[in-house]
Amino acid sequence: MHYILIAWISLANLSIYCLARRTLEDPKDILGLHKRMHSKDAEFTDLGKEYVRGSIWPKPQSEVRSSTIYHILPQQFQFKIIEREDNTGGNAQKHKAILQNAIARYRQLTFPQSNTCQERVEDDEENSYINHLNIQVQDYVQPIGEKMNESYSLKIDAEGSVLKSHSVWGALRGLETFSQTVHINGSCYKVHRNYIKDKPRFSFRAFLIDTSRHFIPKKVIFAFLDAMSYSKFNVLHWHAVDDPSFPFESKTFPNLHKKGAFTPKHVYRPKDVQDIIEYARLRGIRVMPEFDTPGHVHSWSGQKGLLTDCESTSQVEEMFKDLKGPIDPTLQANYEFLKDFFKELSEVFPDTMIHLGGDEVDFTCWESNQKIKEWLEQKPGRKVQDLHTLFLNKLVEITTKLNKTNVVWQEVFDDNVRINPKNTIVNVWKQDQGNSWKEEIGKVTAKGFRTILSSPWYLNYIAYGLDWPNFYKEDPQGPVQDQKAQSDLVIGGSACMWGEYVDSTNILQRSFGRSFAVAERLWSDKSVNNVKEAMPRIWEHRCRYLERGIPAEPVTRAKFCVHEWGE
Repeated sequence: MHYILIAWISLANLSIYCLARRTLEDPKDILGLHKRMHSKDAEFTDLGKEYVRGSIWPKPQSEVRSSTIYHILPQQFQFKIIEREDNTGGNAQKHKAILQNAIARYRQLTFPQSNTCQERVEDDEENSYINHLNIQVQDYVQPIGEKMNESYSLKIDAEGSVLKSHSVWGALRGLETFSQTVHINGSCYKVHRNYIKDKPRFSFRAFLIDTSRHFIPKKVIFAFLDAMSYSKFNVLHWHAVDDPSFPFESKTFPNLHKKGAFTPKHVYRPKDVQDIIEYARLRGIRVMPEFDTPGHVHSWSGQKGLLTDCESTSQVEEMFKDLKGPIDPTLQANYEFLKDFFKELSEVFPDTMIHLGGDEVDFTCWESNQKIKEWLEQKPGRKVQDLHTLFLNKLVEITTKLNKTNVVWQEVFDDNVRINPKNTIVNVWKQDQGNSWKEEIGKVTAKGFRTILSSPWYLNYIAYGLDWPNFYKEDPQGPVQDQKAQSDLVIGGSACMWGEYVDSTNILQRSFGRSFAVAERLWSDKSVNNVKEAMPRIWEHRCRYLERGIPAEPVTRAKFCVHEWGE
């Protein structure tokens, strides 16, 4: 008992000593803070006592905001669609329904609280109120896809407020911007006179979710899509299956999910998938599926003979003790399976892009298999990497016939797999060796490949402090900005939330608001890169998410929101 008491007193004295040392020698623990700090600007910028209301995230390409402020009475305000005579027909009506759906949604987002305005505005002050927003869409027929036009202009003026766009997709982005400009000041809804012309810098602005390592329920994916739309992301990169589980129900090959899912409950049924695709489409978000092959397929064991029998493996996880490796690329039967399976996928997922993976293939397994050894020995000079080329070439041939644009991870390029740049996009993801991704962007685009950048935006990696300024400063086109032909091949980027330690309990918090930095980098002009300037806007944007029901993490060191989470 005495020993325990002495030990307790010793620990208490040590704590007092450490506290006293911090208090006397380093009162704000600046030395310790610097060791774990990502951005001094973000940590120490004086933001004042309250954020400025009505700022826009991501920042528009052009904004002329006046000091003139108008009142809005929500019960009198109208969103008016201005019809065009040539916008008729089935497709036009279908896309018009998207806009009507969005107007209903954005009325609630723009005016989340009942009006309690107590300010008196004289009746003769005609210019004191904004009571409508006219919406003019030039082309209702343009489908969602790689070439969708998201540009818009927004005029907020008492003489007439107008949102103009080429397509319904641009109108959705404009409605989001309008909803951000409207704010409560005191007890009243107000908005500044404003003139905005806007379009995205990059056409591909994605967010990856991983539903294999942890299952994400459909309603959480819906919330994730809502959160994406508030920052103008436009592609959900759905990494649907991987080694741990196969949660996708295949009607053609039902044994895949029956043997590969965690449980029968942890499966996305056909209606679930269609619901997710439609929910995304209504928000101007495409769904790009990823079914990673020939590696990362341990959960595909429901297809007999598909996986390679290994005698040794480079994998260390417990699941690989059965010595089952990547897809066996020497068996013709496996390509017949892939032909039928990817045909089904092309019918389920309408987007023109499909991610084929191609990363982290276990060559050790292939080299240990006796039949594959014999295949390699048939021709002098054959290497195990040739199997990677063989497999990807045959799979790309299958998907190309299905009119798909193929996306692959960078190993496919690094391993010199012979693929056609015309219908293949390289997704650069590796973060090792400092800024190696910058060299990779240069190499990939020099060979004529379009590219997507993910490397600096793995949001599943977390650390103490504010890390979003690091994401904010990375420019996908930076390494090739002086070579226009190569720069034009960089079509965008993707924030990634891999699922090793993420499920429905924390995916929203961990993804937002750190991803706000990625959203602005992919939408706004490349000159928009000042962390200090961004601080007050990102502070308000995070608070906007809380009010909209998204539990976004803090993006400032110590601040508040008018509407705190849980109120």
